[in-house]
Amino acid sequence: MSLVDEHAEAVAAHLIAAGYARCEPPILQPASIFFDSGEDLRSQLYLTSDASGAEYCLRPEYTIPVSRHYLASRTPGESAAYSYCGPVFRFSGEHAGEFAQAGIESFGRADREAADAEILTLALAAADAGRPDREGADLRVRIGDAGLFSGLLEALDLSPLWRRRIARGHMQGKSIEAIASPSLGGGADDHGGVLGLLEGADKQGARAFVEDLLAIAGIAPVGGRTAAEIAERFLEQSALKAGNGLSTATRAIIERFLSIAGDPDRASEQLRRLAAEAGLDLAARLDGFETRLGFIAALGLEVSELHFAASFTRNLDYYTGFVFEAHQRSGPGQKPVAGGGRYDQLLQRLGAPSAIPAVGAAIFVDRLRGDFAGNRL
Repeated sequence: MSLVDEHAEAVAAHLIAAGYARCEPPILQPASIFFDSGEDLRSQLYLTSDASGAEYCLRPEYTIPVSRHYLASRTPGESAAYSYCGPVFRFSGEHAGEFAQAGIESFGRADREAADAEILTLALAAADAGRPDREGADLRVRIGDAGLFSGLLEALDLSPLWRRRIARGHMQGKSIEAIASPSLGGGADDHGGVLGLLEGADKQGARAFVEDLLAIAGIAPVGGRTAAEIAERFLEQSALKAGNGLSTATRAIIERFLSIAGDPDRASEQLRRLAAEAGLDLAARLDGFETRLGFIAALGLEVSELHFAASFTRNLDYYTGFVFEAHQRSGPGQKPVAGGGRYDQLLQRLGAPSAIPAVGAAIFVDRLRGDFAGNRL
């Protein structure tokens, strides 16, 4: 069966009709542009190299390639909307490594909350269009807000080290207890000498030191962590070894925040109550959250039927704001049939001179057909 069949084309046609021009970036992509997107994706890349030693991979997803296409256009920074539909390639030990993905990306819109709502509702409508044999929508939708969580961490006045550690651990699905634990996962004894040498070092010095160690050992990371990432992990372990932990009060606030879930409007009330009682300024973030809910309602979705969870995140590191996933209420597997969110910092990481508003969603066509449980992404 063709990957891009009538189900996929029905989804693609719906997206084009909504004003999202079709974009199909090359299947072969520079591998390095995906290395900062999270360890799950990085471990699933199909890698190759050319005669010069340059490393490439088969396209594992569309957001980054479409973003690069947008940046190469004549008007980067201005509003633009793209759709796509084609094969992506990710290694999985259980399923075929090639599957169909459709989706949309919206760039340059200053009305972020309205754009978020449009992406959500359009993705759900397109997913429904790809299931012509089903009667009506049969999806449960989970939403979150990475911007709210980062706003909480900023308001708590955490050190940059702890902010990164908590954000990364949260993205990986770890509990605050696991993130805050002084245990170094068995690595402290193995690397105690390195940690001692790095104690008190700055980030630049630590990176140079780790690069020297890798060079001496003859190790050249390919498709794995970079020297900068390894240095950052060692610096965090060195700080933990020195006893720079989270206070009990701070940890309690984070745990309370992450426990809030349910009806989005009620969750907003609970978040405002938490902010007031903890003396945290989250007003602007929560105003944006509630504005987005208003736009979602205006586009015809019943907000009370969405499930908000403050702890919900998606396992791609570039998300910075609104995130969502849609799951079938029945059928094989519990993988999302659609998912996406806001990624305002990604285009700057890809070479833009400053951050550009961006939000998008992917639709996993194989899961609409019910014949593929797929990867987590």
